[in-house]
Amino acid sequence: MKGFRVNPDFVIRDEVSLRSLFDATHALAIQKSQNTLGQHAQEFIRRSPFLCIGTQNLDGKADVSPRGDPVGFVKILDELTLAIPDRPGNNRLDSLVNILANPSVGLLFFIPGYDDTLRVNGRASLVNDPELLASMKVNDRTPKLAIVVEVSEVFIHCAKALRRSHLWNPDHFQDRNEMPSLMKFILDETTGAPSDKDEMRKMDDNLEEAYQRTLY
Repeated sequence: MKGFRVNPDFVIRDEVSLRSLFDATHALAIQKSQNTLGQHAQEFIRRSPFLCIGTQNLDGKADVSPRGDPVGFVKILDELTLAIPDRPGNNRLDSLVNILANPSVGLLFFIPGYDDTLRVNGRASLVNDPELLASMKVNDRTPKLAIVVEVSEVFIHCAKALRRSHLWNPDHFQDRNEMPSLMKFILDETTGAPSDKDEMRKMDDNLEEAYQRTLY
């Protein structure tokens, strides 16, 4: 299959050209950006069970990773500092390795049912302070480390994207069975999935058991 190629005549190459395509930024969109965690931002974070963290390495290779836990899992240490527990995963450590190379991070907080999101930018470090980690224990499991973020920018993001996507609207939920399982997805594109349905089902069941065993 021939790969798509962008016509260089239609590539935007500078900020002046970019901004010429849009109306001026609304004053409120500028004013809403703060450099500390105010009362409402803190309350939003306390209610959030899910965020995405964006990182980059020194070469500019970007990554976005989901983080989820019970409501309030992100610790507000003060109006300039957050701590995110690192729970067991696949041990690729993409975000963590990126943070070691480039501490700049972007966080996007979600609350189920809310169409607004909260954006937080700052500089991250990886911390294994026993006292801090103990405060993040769940089911008697203590995280190995925390991502501590020194906040530099905070602002609420409007509801348009989530409203356009109908993200929380049950009428727009899709049937998970219409797509292959995670195991089949990976195997189909790597070593090949087994043709035997019972064998594939057993592999899916084993993954589900692993989820239950290793969430924390």
